[in-house]
Amino acid sequence: MLGVFSGEVVEAPEELVLAGSRTPSPKTRAGELVDRFIRKTEGAVSVRLGSLAQLAYSHSQQSPLRPRLFGVKEEIFCLFEGNLDNLGRLRQHHGLSKNANEVVLVMEAYKALRDRAPYRPSTMLAHLSGSFAFLIFDLATSTLLVARDPDGKVPLFWGITADGYVAFSDDVDLLKGSCGKSLAPFPQGCFYSNSLGGLKSYENPKNKITAIPEKEEEVCGATFKVEGSVVLAATH
Repeated sequence: MLGVFSGEVVEAPEELVLAGSRTPSPKTRAGELVDRFIRKTEGAVSVRLGSLAQLAYSHSQQSPLRPRLFGVKEEIFCLFEGNLDNLGRLRQHHGLSKNANEVVLVMEAYKALRDRAPYRPSTMLAHLSGSFAFLIFDLATSTLLVARDPDGKVPLFWGITADGYVAFSDDVDLLKGSCGKSLAPFPQGCFYSNSLGGLKSYENPKNKITAIPEKEEEVCGATFKVEGSVVLAATH
């Protein structure tokens, strides 16, 4: 899956800008990135949302344990990869039919987050149990929400293209050709929201997230870490 967003939607993370500046490497524009995805991926589908964003996905070579889903409802666009272990209970909670899949559930949960302020994103995301990575773009408000599961079972990366778009994808090889070293794994147990303060941990909302520069030979230029997570892991 692939989502690219202009500077009107997402302010490029400073840490990724610095990673690309520290070790300059070739990049391409966002349009070329999307075109490359469509050319190389069988059955690819793409959706352009004016100058703000472009989404693309395919079911080609997807894992049976991590299907890719796409949904649209009331100008809310969602790309979802993975599965939710507690989908049945969440359907009941949101009053959805038994046929509602993960992408429908996540869009409904987002609507509850948007419409029932001050409902917190950490509360919404903490209710999701399973393996997942998703992005939601609300065209009506130009709001972006991206999240990854706490165990990082579904790959997700983000980077900056030559023309300053921020791109998200489960395919690191796809992104590295367009983002160079301005590229990093999206941190597990975290979310990004352009309307709620940028990148934050929903597992540990009070903990700061810092970017650690990677060695030059690594594909990614940086890795984001939630402060305290290493210490906690060492004590178990």
